[in-house]
Amino acid sequence: MKAKLNFLIGSGLAGVVVAVLVFAPPVLKDSTAAAVPPQLSQGFSSIVKAVTPAVVNIQVTQGERVRGPRDPRRRDHEGPPGRPGPGPFGGPPPGPFGGPGPFAEPPGEQEEPEPGAPFGGPPRPDMSGGSGVIIDPNGYILTNNHVVDRASDIKVYLSNKKEHSAKVIGVDPKTDLAIIKIEATNLPYLKWGNYDELQVGDIVLAVGSPFGLSQTVTMGIISALGRGNVGIADYEDFIQTDASINPGNSGGALVNLKGELIGINTAIFSRTGGNEGIGFAVPVSLAKPIAESLIKMGKVVRGWLGVAIQEITPDLAKAFKVKEQKGALVSDVNEQGPALKAGIQRGDVIVEFDGKEVQTVSELRNRVAQTPVGTKVSVKVIRDGQEKLLTIHIGERPSDAMLARGIEPGSAAPEAGEVRKAPLNVLSDLRVRAIDEETRAQLNIGPKTAGVVVAHVQAGSAAEQAGLQRGDVIQEINRQTITGLKDYEAASAKIKKDENAVLLVNRQGNSLFIVINP
Repeated sequence: MKAKLNFLIGSGLAGVVVAVLVFAPPVLKDSTAAAVPPQLSQGFSSIVKAVTPAVVNIQVTQGERVRGPRDPRRRDHEGPPGRPGPGPFGGPPPGPFGGPGPFAEPPGEQEEPEPGAPFGGPPRPDMSGGSGVIIDPNGYILTNNHVVDRASDIKVYLSNKKEHSAKVIGVDPKTDLAIIKIEATNLPYLKWGNYDELQVGDIVLAVGSPFGLSQTVTMGIISALGRGNVGIADYEDFIQTDASINPGNSGGALVNLKGELIGINTAIFSRTGGNEGIGFAVPVSLAKPIAESLIKMGKVVRGWLGVAIQEITPDLAKAFKVKEQKGALVSDVNEQGPALKAGIQRGDVIVEFDGKEVQTVSELRNRVAQTPVGTKVSVKVIRDGQEKLLTIHIGERPSDAMLARGIEPGSAAPEAGEVRKAPLNVLSDLRVRAIDEETRAQLNIGPKTAGVVVAHVQAGSAAEQAGLQRGDVIQEINRQTITGLKDYEAASAKIKKDENAVLLVNRQGNSLFIVINP
C-alpha cells in the first residue's frame, strides 16, 4: 500500500505541476494572452481533413454464442472474438501472477441473462470492431488480421457514413495484416510514406475508431523504431509511438505530417487495458510489400534461409569469438534448406546479409522474408573467429506444417543407462540420462533427435542461471557432438573447474546455444 501511495503522491504532484503550466494565466506586461500561431493549428487540421476520409470503421460478426451470467467479457470494440485469450489489443494470455498481462484489454460489461432463460437465452451473433485504411481507390482496405479473423460478416463504414459489405482478399497472421475489399471506386486513399525518412521524435497522428468512436485522431511522436521481440507477431519491426491508441484502433492509420501512411496501428502495451503511451504499429516497410502480395496473389510468399537463429549475448559473443554483440547465431541448419547447400554451419554468426550489417535476429528474419525467392545474395559469417563470405540462393519458406514434418538434426540409437553426473566443473550440478523410448514419449522428443536429456538441474547452480532446464536435450558440448552418455562423459571430462561450457540444446524441437559460466 505504501508503494501505491508513493506512486499516487508522485502522480498527484506531477499533475499539479502540469496543471499550473497549462492552465495558469501567463503574466504579461500588457495583460494580453499568448496566442498559438494559427499556422500550426491549421497545419494539423489540413492533414486531418486529408487523412480521415481514407480511414474506415470495421464491424465484424463472427458465429454465435450463448448469453449468460458467466459469459466472458464482451468484446464490442476489439477482436477477434471467440479466440482463446485476448487479441493484440487485448494482448497475450494473462500475466504470470494470474492477473491480466501487459497487453490486457479493459474490463467489459457483464451481460445479464434473458428473463426466463435458465442458461441466459438463445445464441446471438458475437460482434467486434476495429479500423482499416483505404490504400487503393478501387476499394482495397488494409487492416489487422485479428480484426477480421474468422469473420462471418464484415461491414465497412466510410467517413461519409455509407455502409459497405466487405470480403477478405487475403490474410497474413505472421505480421497480423489483412486485406479486405468493398465494391466501390474513386475512393479517397492514403499514399505510402518512406520508412527510411522516419526518425525517433517525429510527430505522428493516429487515426481510427477506438471503442467504436470513428474518425478519432490523436497525436504523438515516434518513440522508437525497429521494435522486435514484442511477442505479438512472428515478424516484428514495430514503430513505437505515444500517440493515444486504444481498443478499436486496430488496423487504423499512423501517418506523418505529410499525411502519408507510415504504419498500421496494431497493439498497445498496457497493464490496465487503456492507453499508457506505448503503442505499436506495423511499419510501412513491412506493411506495403505484404499488402501488395495479398492483393496480387491472395497470400504472402517469403524468402527462406533454412536456419534457426538466436540473439548474441555477451557470453555467446565470447564463446564464438565475435568481437561485437551483434548478428545472429545459427543454432540449427535445416537439412533441406538453401543455407546448408551454401555452406552455412551450426555455430556460424551471420553478421552481413546482402551487403548490409545484421544487428539483431528480428532484423535478419524480416530481411530474408522480404527477399524474393530465387535471389542470389551474399552472406558474411564469422566461424571460429574468421570471416567467411558465402553465396546463397534464397528459397521459398515452407508452411509451418511442412517445417514441423522436416527431418530433425542428428540421429543415433539411444543407449540404456542410469542418470549420470559430470566431474567437478560447471556441469557438476546436472544429472543427465540416455533417451530411451519411454523418455522420448514422455517428453515428446522427436524420433531422430540424439543426445542426452537433462534429468535434474540444481537450484541456484550456474547451469540454472544460464537457463538450462529439465527436459532439455544436450546435443553438443563445446562444439563436440553428443549422441549418448559416452559422448557426454568424454566431453564433460575435458572441462576444467574454472572453464565455461557452451551447450547446444534441443528444447521442444527448437535448437539454441547456452553458455554456462563457472
